Amino acid sequence: MNLPYRIHVDNVSLRYFTPQGETQALQNINLSVKAGEFISLIGQSGCGKSTLLSILAGILPPSSGSVLVDGQTIIGPNPRIGYMLQQDYLFEWRTILENTLLGAQIQNKDLAAAEKRATQLLHKCGMGDYLHHYPRQLSGGMRQRVALARTLVTNPDVVLLDEPFSALDSQTRLSIADEVVDVLRDEGKSVILVTHDIGEAIAMTDRVIVLSRRPGRIKSVHHMDFPSQGGKRPTPFEARGCPEFNDYFNVLWDEIDAHVEG
Repeated sequence: MNLPYRIHVDNVSLRYFTPQGETQALQNINLSVKAGEFISLIGQSGCGKSTLLSILAGILPPSSGSVLVDGQTIIGPNPRIGYMLQQDYLFEWRTILENTLLGAQIQNKDLAAAEKRATQLLHKCGMGDYLHHYPRQLSGGMRQRVALARTLVTNPDVVLLDEPFSALDSQTRLSIADEVVDVLRDEGKSVILVTHDIGEAIAMTDRVIVLSRRPGRIKSVHHMDFPSQGGKRPTPFEARGCPEFNDYFNVLWDEIDAHVEG
């Protein structure tokens, strides 16, 4: 059965309870993502972006609603979903190749095949010369490239990115954005990026989803349409030089600023 989407979020809400009472974190989230589509979630701090990613990953059950991947309900952590966090969480005593293989080992994958794929991914991520180095020998950007390869080594259909570049300096962020998008599009993954960086969302993704203040709802959806460069979507760096980039930025800035002021 060929479905028109890879990910379908059906009326998801989340509330939690503390001694102070009930808090509605997310309310009536409906969202579909096609195979190979790259979208982003933005909104002010506390609106539920990372909480929604945790639900999509199967880590946090929703209070109501459901998440489906290719029509199958996600009820817990699932090997079809890869999750890349803000920190790289590389083990300092393992080599780069050994760190990349960790997910495959946990899932009891064929290690010979996994090592071949890990090596290919590390080369694709620009880390082919560092297979036997240790994390302490790498820069922050290099460590995030390894974390991306580790996320992809088990070949998930869906990749969730929770502010993976937030700890990097601006120049490194600009450089690694091009590389990450190139790798993920080449791998054909459906990707959801959470970021506080409006420019990053515009440059990297096909659609930008704006969440409202708590309780988080989908406030608006913006399609990022840039002129093709050689028959392809421009790279994130190229997109920042397009006139449309500033137009999108101003619209999204005003919308998020209105949320803060309102």
